[in-house]
Amino acid sequence: MHEFGSIIDGRQVISGDWLVVSNPFSKKVVGRVAVVNKETVVRVLEETRHCRVRLTRYKRNQILNSMASHIEEQAGSVSQMISDESGLSLKDTAYEVLRVSDVLRFAAIQCLEDDSQVFPCDVSRNGKSRRIYTTRFPLNLMAAITPFNHPMNQVAHKIAPAIATNNTVVLKPSLKTPLSAYYLAQLALDCGLPANMLNVVCGPATEVAEPIIRSDLVELITFTGSTAVGKYIALNAGYKRLILELGGSSAMLVLEDADVAQAVEIAISGTFKNSGQRCTAIRRLIVHQGIADDFASRLAEAVSHLKYGDPSDPNTDVGTVIDEGSAVEMESRVNDAIGRGARLLQGNQREGALYAPTVVDHVQNHFALVAQETFGPIASIIRVRTLDQAIQIANDTPYGLSGAVVSNHWPSIQRVINELETGTVNVNEAPSYRLEWTPFGGIKNSGLGYKEGIIEAMRSMTNVKTYSLPWDLA
Repeated sequence: MHEFGSIIDGRQVISGDWLVVSNPFSKKVVGRVAVVNKETVVRVLEETRHCRVRLTRYKRNQILNSMASHIEEQAGSVSQMISDESGLSLKDTAYEVLRVSDVLRFAAIQCLEDDSQVFPCDVSRNGKSRRIYTTRFPLNLMAAITPFNHPMNQVAHKIAPAIATNNTVVLKPSLKTPLSAYYLAQLALDCGLPANMLNVVCGPATEVAEPIIRSDLVELITFTGSTAVGKYIALNAGYKRLILELGGSSAMLVLEDADVAQAVEIAISGTFKNSGQRCTAIRRLIVHQGIADDFASRLAEAVSHLKYGDPSDPNTDVGTVIDEGSAVEMESRVNDAIGRGARLLQGNQREGALYAPTVVDHVQNHFALVAQETFGPIASIIRVRTLDQAIQIANDTPYGLSGAVVSNHWPSIQRVINELETGTVNVNEAPSYRLEWTPFGGIKNSGLGYKEGIIEAMRSMTNVKTYSLPWDLA
């Protein structure tokens, strides 16, 4: 069993109360973390704000690479821990471990890069014999609030760029999956991160999240989670920077010329990986009527061969969703769609938090199943007759995170890239595809347009200072 105290001033602190973490499949207790109260959170914010750490670029690089090496060496046990608390299959959590390593390695590379700028001043009749330079400085304090669906990788995406930019951070992980966050934070300290540069606190939203959100000491909040919570943060955070990576209802357009076998393969990966619990997961398969019967039949057949069940079985493709309540909601929305005329082709069986990979055909865009973010392993097929209709339906959503198109017809592909109202469009690939340092983020109810990914996050976590010097042009 994994046990962690709150990480404060480089130490694990036990305050008396514990949050018990259970495996969603077996219901067995797999760990516990110490819970703090509001007074402790306020004190931690003050102490972290007053911490001044100025690690050299070399030292930051060494810490991040050392963390990555440890993660890689302990990949099996780390993968098991993530699976224990989340119910995700070992196949999915093994992939998450690889992603965490990438985040750390990319951040290590980037902290060696100097992105300052130089501007000559003799380019205008108003210019002088000077040069203007820019340099970047860390903020005084930032806060990170992370979700349950990628318990360690989402944390890595917050703290790795913070370490790379010399920022002090207070981290609040999800109450549903806190073990991975504490593990990664303790690893950072073990690899040389100074005390109070990263503190981790856990507890109920009113006791922990609220004082963080409202604190005037915090200069930036980076949050990944639901749109509802993101909007609450935006309304209550006051005068501070906000990086909000929120929900999605990603569409994959399968056009008339698409290779159906390729489209099915992409749909399987984009819909069912991580038990469908990805903000970028395919929620809507918008398929041209001319190939829809063939696509639906092949997809249902392929899904029938996915093994779902015990996350600890290395052969399992799809583990549980995060809890039984979530699975019940998925089942209810699928049943609602069937009642409205959709056809169930595969799945829709539930046992506790275990929900079978499901395929539903003849879905309409206004059904709750796709109009809302149904966060699980469900492939919903929407049939269309034209590209115009496909794009219109894809955009007819409050979300704007990511999308995809399967086609080899360049004029159609170009239209989708130009006209889809999303932060990302992938061609002949799932909406979720990216590298850990490339820009990532959504618009509309999926975010404010600001990007994550290591490079963009590091820019968000710094202030630019401009200075000028005399420069002899002779």
